[in-house]
Amino acid sequence: MTLPAPGSSSVRVRFAPSPTGMFHVGGARSALFNWAVAKHSGGTFVLRIEDTDAARNKPEWVDGILSAMAALGMHADDPAFEGPYFQSANVTLHTEAAATLFAQGDAYYCDCTRDDVAARTGNAQTGYDGFCRERGLAFEPGRALRFRTPDDGETRVVDLIRGNPTFPNAAIEDFVIARGDGSPVFLLANVVDDVDERITHVIRGEEHLPNTPKQQLLWEALGQTPPTWAHLPVIVNEKRQKLSKRRDKVALEDYLADGILPDAMVNYLMLLGWAPGNDEEILPFETLVERFDIADVNSSSAFFDVKKLTAFNGEYIRALSPEAFAAAVEPWLRAPHAPWTAEQFDAAAFAAVAPLAQTRVATLSEITNNVDFLFLDVPVDDEASWAKGMKEPGPAVLADARAALAALEPWEAEPLKDTVTAVGERHGLKLGKAQAPVRVAVTGRTVGLPLFESLQVLGRERTLTRIDAALARLGG
Repeated sequence: MTLPAPGSSSVRVRFAPSPTGMFHVGGARSALFNWAVAKHSGGTFVLRIEDTDAARNKPEWVDGILSAMAALGMHADDPAFEGPYFQSANVTLHTEAAATLFAQGDAYYCDCTRDDVAARTGNAQTGYDGFCRERGLAFEPGRALRFRTPDDGETRVVDLIRGNPTFPNAAIEDFVIARGDGSPVFLLANVVDDVDERITHVIRGEEHLPNTPKQQLLWEALGQTPPTWAHLPVIVNEKRQKLSKRRDKVALEDYLADGILPDAMVNYLMLLGWAPGNDEEILPFETLVERFDIADVNSSSAFFDVKKLTAFNGEYIRALSPEAFAAAVEPWLRAPHAPWTAEQFDAAAFAAVAPLAQTRVATLSEITNNVDFLFLDVPVDDEASWAKGMKEPGPAVLADARAALAALEPWEAEPLKDTVTAVGERHGLKLGKAQAPVRVAVTGRTVGLPLFESLQVLGRERTLTRIDAALARLGG
């Protein structure tokens, strides 16, 4: 095998996902940390798709990875971006590396089964016992190729986050680097690809740390200088359990579909295990990149706090220009699953309440429940909201409000507010309590946009019609 000469001293990092599902937020964090290192150092970010698991890989997952990364600002047309490369294209190089290691005496063939090892050691859980080390077996189908781990000494890993952990070589079994059919395993393929792509820093999740001494031994056996490592802290849920797709919401695409802005997601993910200092959190990515140092990442687990992410997102929404906000919520306003039809949607009415909505929604998807009263023929029927809004003296307040509003001029927010305030005072209620039955009758909900501005946009006729319908329901 002919390996490339060591590359230049410039930083080259890589992100190497497998296209086997939706884009995990943990993967997105790893990609962003690598991206930040590349941008901060003026280095190169390499995207490698590890697609050798043909049974699980799907082309659409590759497309999903690329589109999700692009949504977060990691674009293939950026000068710092290189790839995507595909691991499957390097199979010949992987096979040549296995042959090289065998020819050097750094690997040997083994025909032992797990049962064979268990029979010799008396323990099915014991690692491989080195039985075939000196048997001089040649390759035959069914014989795995094992790496000959040094008998003594230790392997020291330079890890920018976890110090320099050392692993006694005696505790590392002679691990398999090629299967019985001759195909290289992940450990070897991963190293060969990193060597081929001249990777200088491997920044990845801490779940890969146990494999690191094995991979470092492979780097050295192939005559290469190992990279600098950095193993990122695991991301956990509110119960401090590692995020799991079986239990937690982990797909980046799902968060974006719910209306988390990409910039807010980027900002939040960058803070999972790292802080920019000065007690600042909400910062543009350019500023985060300027301050980012992988060595400052904490080794402790990072809590993925959905509430905090949502709060971040609200701040980003409020910072949008009115035009940008309108464009951002457009997919929800025009979506096929919207509760109103295209004919019912009133662009002018939405434009009138958009500034009110922008100050209240924390995710873009919340726009639907905040403005549906404007476009539906009748408001939503929510039993819990109805019961809360119409509890005594709600019916009487609503009837009095209906009478007072019927002749109100002008039909504007301030007079509307003054009128409902006066009705509430006659019933011994503050405005918050007095407006509740009116809000439920008109919007179907107990919370929403400022009521009186909403009534102004909805108009006198539709407001009174809905109050009449509510009074009829109460009378029934």
